[in-house]
Amino acid sequence: MEAGIDWIHRMNPFFEQVYDIVGKIPHGKVVSYGQIAHMLGRPRAARQVGRAMRCCPERLQWQRVVMADGSITGGIHAEMRRGLLQAEGVKFLTDGRVDMDSCNWNGG
Repeated sequence: MEAGIDWIHRMNPFFEQVYDIVGKIPHGKVVSYGQIAHMLGRPRAARQVGRAMRCCPERLQWQRVVMADGSITGGIHAEMRRGLLQAEGVKFLTDGRVDMDSCNWNGG
């Protein structure tokens, strides 16, 4: 991990809370940015969760965090993310979004 990124993690407790949840998402399941914000008691902090994910430690399964409607973000990494999720058995709808009904993790 880069020294600058490591510093961000140590200096931002919210990011660490996000990473703790991301580390618990089971194989083959996904969660949305907004769900993570709700789990942390900050329902309006989905964008801040997104910021945390841009600095996500490499040890975490970052591909398991998607948009609330199942859309995959990631710019140039979107196809990689899709491939990783497919390899885990995550189901997709015909329009390319993750099937949130069958793959959503509720934190339980």
